[in-house]
Amino acid sequence: MKWVSHVAIAGALAVPFDPMAVPAAVLGSTAPDWLEWVLAALGHKVKHRTVTHYVSGWVLLALFGAFVWDFWHHTILWFAVGGLSHVLADAFTIQGVPLGPWSDRRIHLLGGRIKSGSGAEFVIVALVIAVSALATWQTRAEFAPFFYDWGGLYERGIIDGVEWRANRFRFL
Repeated sequence: MKWVSHVAIAGALAVPFDPMAVPAAVLGSTAPDWLEWVLAALGHKVKHRTVTHYVSGWVLLALFGAFVWDFWHHTILWFAVGGLSHVLADAFTIQGVPLGPWSDRRIHLLGGRIKSGSGAEFVIVALVIAVSALATWQTRAEFAPFFYDWGGLYERGIIDGVEWRANRFRFL
């Protein structure tokens, strides 16, 4: 998949839970690819979608961040969630992704029929974003910059009646 798709999916996954986690998730969503460059710079050239794309590695990092140690607002957890979203999105493609170092097989979601940059890729991304937007709107997260609660703002005295009347039917 394209990087823009990975970034959009990771951001959409993080927003309903914690909008402040979006930067960590977005950085993690590109990590499986740029970690290959880091390893190459350190003298450990690896093939694409191998060591840095292990599903088990990203799951273990997420569990470590969630339950063992995390230095600030679950940054490690959301970085790992971004990385996991990357490898699971790559599992939709023809090449697939490896489960772990012990396995010689690759995981393929939906039969691995999606080509990078195809319309099907962008349909998947749009569906993830739509579900995220719906979840964010339904939960009425305290920080939801694109979903204003005009009635609530008026009741709390933050806006006046004129602004409420002008915006009461706007949902975005």
